Amino acid sequence: MRGLDYKWIEALDAIIHQGSFERAAEYLFISQSAISQRVKQLEKFLAQPVLIREQPPKPTAIGKKLLGLYRRVRLLEHEILPELENDTSSRPIQLSLATNADSLATWLLPSLQDVMKQKQVEITLSIYGENLSIEKLKSGEVAGAISVESQPIPSCRADYLGCIDYVCVASPEFTQRYFKNGVNNQTIAKAPAVSYDQFDDLHQKFLTQHFNVNLDNTVHHKISSSEAFIKMAIAGIAYCLIPKLQIIEELEKGTLVNITPNFALSNRIYWHHWQLETGVLKEISQAIIHYAQSHLPQ
Repeated sequence: MRGLDYKWIEALDAIIHQGSFERAAEYLFISQSAISQRVKQLEKFLAQPVLIREQPPKPTAIGKKLLGLYRRVRLLEHEILPELENDTSSRPIQLSLATNADSLATWLLPSLQDVMKQKQVEITLSIYGENLSIEKLKSGEVAGAISVESQPIPSCRADYLGCIDYVCVASPEFTQRYFKNGVNNQTIAKAPAVSYDQFDDLHQKFLTQHFNVNLDNTVHHKISSSEAFIKMAIAGIAYCLIPKLQIIEELEKGTLVNITPNFALSNRIYWHHWQLETGVLKEISQAIIHYAQSHLPQ
């Protein structure tokens, strides 16, 4: 029985990466009809669709697994083929990593900068909640993920990175307007808040743990940018939970104040990655682990 032809999956990967059949064909230097034929052959072999044909195209569940397999094979090829062929001009290896917004806004990019400067690598950083990122590793969509989950999935390991400490902050003007009589369950229930998205349960955890308040009963903005939290808080629009590491300067200047200094909230985060790593992926894991453990509270 004929096995998988990796040219079929290469076509699928190019379509997803480039965002269309036409650009995928240009990327692979083949005709658009050839791209379509390869995908059809793959779907015929599997007897199920691998692509959702919309704009932009998206992989199906089995398509995501095939892409995960293909990208792992590409990683292995990238390590061994240049040595065998004496070739130093191969395409950069493409890696997708899952991160939470707070890590990306604070320590993650500095941890990766040396590898990104020195290696032929093309990294895609996708933002997910700390509880969702590990699912992307399970599906094969990413090669590594930052998560609050401490238990690794099969064939992977979870290395402890450190703690992200959060503070609840607002502008002095906002604090005077909503918390003139202190922060308690009545005043905080009436004050507008902002969190990342509907999957961000950190704020609900904070309100339940310290004030017995349900977030659904408050004015609650959702903005998918931790940097925008700071702007909203400084502008006096809302209060928010934000990594202390991200707002050291604002706290020192007094443009933001910690409105609950007696309450602490921390997330222990872990780097989930394959057990048998080699080459650039191993270097990326080592860089992330070393930098986080050196710069985050342990």
